[in-house]
Amino acid sequence: MITKKQKGNIIKKYARKEGDTGSPEVQVALLTKRINELASHLKKNRKDNHSRRGLLQMVADRHAHLRYLKRKDEKKHGELRKKIGLK
Repeated sequence: MITKKQKGNIIKKYARKEGDTGSPEVQVALLTKRINELASHLKKNRKDNHSRRGLLQMVADRHAHLRYLKRKDEKKHGELRKKIGLK
């Protein structure tokens, strides 16, 4: 689970302007953090199928945000993928 402080740091790092929490960049960064934490949880708890379903939903949601960002601004899309560490 992401703490309030971690979430605030991610928002500050990826926000377009002060108070921005809804931009695709921020959403993708937050989803990526949650996905990474949940993936490590599933490595320890292999039979946790409810969490696995949530993970798949988050991955699909992140993919949708990335598609949207690519359609709107391909340059920002490429920069974000490099910054977050996606291929």
